Amino acid sequence: MTAAIGTGIAGLSIEDAPGGPGATLYDERLAIERIGAARQAIDADGTGVLLTARCEAFLVGQPDLTMTIRRLVAYGDAGADCVYAPGVRSLDQIGEIVRAVAPKPVNALVGGDFATVAQLADLGVRRISVGGALARTAWTGFLAAAREIAEHGTFHAFAPTVPHTELNELFTR
Repeated sequence: MTAAIGTGIAGLSIEDAPGGPGATLYDERLAIERIGAARQAIDADGTGVLLTARCEAFLVGQPDLTMTIRRLVAYGDAGADCVYAPGVRSLDQIGEIVRAVAPKPVNALVGGDFATVAQLADLGVRRISVGGALARTAWTGFLAAAREIAEHGTFHAFAPTVPHTELNELFTR
């Protein structure tokens, strides 16, 4: 933790599941202790790094909103600056989370077409992540163009692409 903080990062996330196939949530007490330890390391360094605590329940096949909220509240109490439950795709559930953890800011993950920025803002969401959705969008276009070439021998998918000059201007800023 201290090595990461020492790099000059602005923020970091602590997840409550190890990730990988078949992952399950860490024991709740251990998950809370991990947030507390991260908070202590940040405070000891004095850098003001933003600590986001994540409840991975919806990503690991445990979509229990009551348990998710209980964990997020505890993570906030343990020192998280912001809380996050990636995988929640119901505006009603996101609203419940925002109300339950207030005044802690809530991050929402939007990787599909289920919400707008305005809807999330109206619920009180303060941070929006898109995860890999922009990359998947690019790969979707790539695959569609490649399939068109392979299956039809045409290049119509290239018509709406951004010109090189515009891309070069963006990357030279």
